[in-house]
Amino acid sequence: MKSADIRELSVQEIEKKIRDTRDELTQLRMRKQTGQVERPDELRTLRRDVARLETILAEKKQAETAA
Repeated sequence: MKSADIRELSVQEIEKKIRDTRDELTQLRMRKQTGQVERPDELRTLRRDVARLETILAEKKQAETAA
């Protein structure tokens, strides 16, 4: 997910997206332990997506409190 796409979302949508991505990451980690992961690079992608989402969420919340 690109930063520009995330910035268009509301705070509630970003929080939901974080929860969904973390759930997906957890499931992928479980599958990795059993050797069922076809694309191991997807773990990195999901971790980066979570970080990107959290960063933009923090920016939005800071902007709300400053306004």
